[in-house]
Amino acid sequence: MTKKWLKREKEVEERAFSILRYLRLDHLWDRWASELSGGQMKLLEIGRAIIAGGKLIIMDEPLAGVHPKLAHEILATLKSLMSRIDVTFLLIEHRLDIALGYADYVYAMSFGKVIAEGDPQSVVSSPLVIESYLGKPIKLGAQA
Repeated sequence: MTKKWLKREKEVEERAFSILRYLRLDHLWDRWASELSGGQMKLLEIGRAIIAGGKLIIMDEPLAGVHPKLAHEILATLKSLMSRIDVTFLLIEHRLDIALGYADYVYAMSFGKVIAEGDPQSVVSSPLVIESYLGKPIKLGAQA
């Protein structure tokens, strides 16, 4: 039983380090989470969900408090993870200027009801969405 356990422990360790490398956190493997920056902590949260076997990872405002450059890196990493492993991310995000450039499908809600859904440009161009809370159309710019 001990050899089997040691083998499994080694496999889990290798998977964890593989995920840390992919998230560019491997150089911080021996640090406490409390020592990480806000953006690094967001990436660590993603890694924890993946190592736990999550197939649908729901994140509430993952870009909150994160520098725009790192926010783009986080979203690019999520996009890349979706193509590499069988995982779906559902993000609730208010930083639309950054997030929309990475979204495949968008839901806009107002007062707890979905008022528009579809590709990002269609949703942000919807008169109901604009009237409800955007105030003006959002132009999807180039990703940084």
